Amino acid sequence: MAQKVTVELEDDLTGGPAEQTVRFAFEGSDYEIDLSAKNAAAFSKKLAPYIEHALRAGRAPARRPARPAANRQRSGDIRAWAKEHGLAVSGRGRIPASVVEQYQAAGGR
Repeated sequence: MAQKVTVELEDDLTGGPAEQTVRFAFEGSDYEIDLSAKNAAAFSKKLAPYIEHALRAGRAPARRPARPAANRQRSGDIRAWAKEHGLAVSGRGRIPASVVEQYQAAGGR
């Protein structure tokens, strides 16, 4: 048995046929409305001046959590130890695992 399903959009303003579903958000709520081409154009025209002056919102960039002071102190201790032992370590950034292993093997915590 075969079935054919037809979806017809109805303009939510006028009740006539609609060509598209318009999605928008306002004050933290998301909305969608089915509109005819004429009503969708009118909707876009009314919003145009506001959109022209608005900033496009996206997801906020994920912030990396700050390292605790104890971790910063430990990194400083490892860098000082490495310098005393003639190991090349930059003043910033990640400390190579081999240097950390040597520090720990030498009795560092």
